[in-house]
Amino acid sequence: MKNVIEIQHLSKSFGTHEVLKDIDFSVNKGEVVCVIGSSGSGKSTLLRCINLLERPSGGQIVYQGENILDNNHNINNYRTKLGMVFQSFNLFNNLNVLTNCIVGQTKVLKRSKSDAENVAMKYLKVVGLDRYINAKPHQLSGGQKQRVAIARALSMEPDVLLFDEPTSALDPEMVGEVLKVMKELAGTGLTMLIVTHEMEFAREVSDRVVFMDKGVIVEEGSPEQIFNHPQNERTKAFLKRTFKQ
Repeated sequence: MKNVIEIQHLSKSFGTHEVLKDIDFSVNKGEVVCVIGSSGSGKSTLLRCINLLERPSGGQIVYQGENILDNNHNINNYRTKLGMVFQSFNLFNNLNVLTNCIVGQTKVLKRSKSDAENVAMKYLKVVGLDRYINAKPHQLSGGQKQRVAIARALSMEPDVLLFDEPTSALDPEMVGEVLKVMKELAGTGLTMLIVTHEMEFAREVSDRVVFMDKGVIVEEGSPEQIFNHPQNERTKAFLKRTFKQ
């Protein structure tokens, strides 16, 4: 299988606090990888380092055979290949749904407005929101906003889609509609890296599950391995706590 992204010896510190320690990790084309672990384990920081919202303190991020942390690398070009779906949607509140999904395409990818509209409509249909193209974000529910955010990320047609706890800001009754869209996307062969606390979703949808604790990858494997036969005591303790709740 072909690596889309390969992380080598990645570290990240904020002042004297080391948040990520010597992370080695890769995502293959067409793979759905879920990263699980307690709050503060470094999961979201790992995602933010991968798309360079945070600058890693050390190590390499290899994309298409090149270390993108080299000074001569075009970071903006790299970022267009990664779709990012945030906890808090990050939509442009003054723009309607369709324009939210067009603006990155026209400004960054230099697509014509009509091409961008066609692409946006295609993905708004995928998430079930093509009827809402004229709505502003404040007129939408949390679940609808997150589905627009997914459509916006898809409209850039990235190599990999990153999700940072995409359901954590949602009311419980809206979680299902977002997970349903993500499940459908996972079935299309899209490459997805998902930080999530939705264990049943991770069990059902992942090709591979990565468990992080205290800034390191403690264990990784298939959902069957991680959820049914965890090897590490820290993994066992985390799953016991999580499934007791």
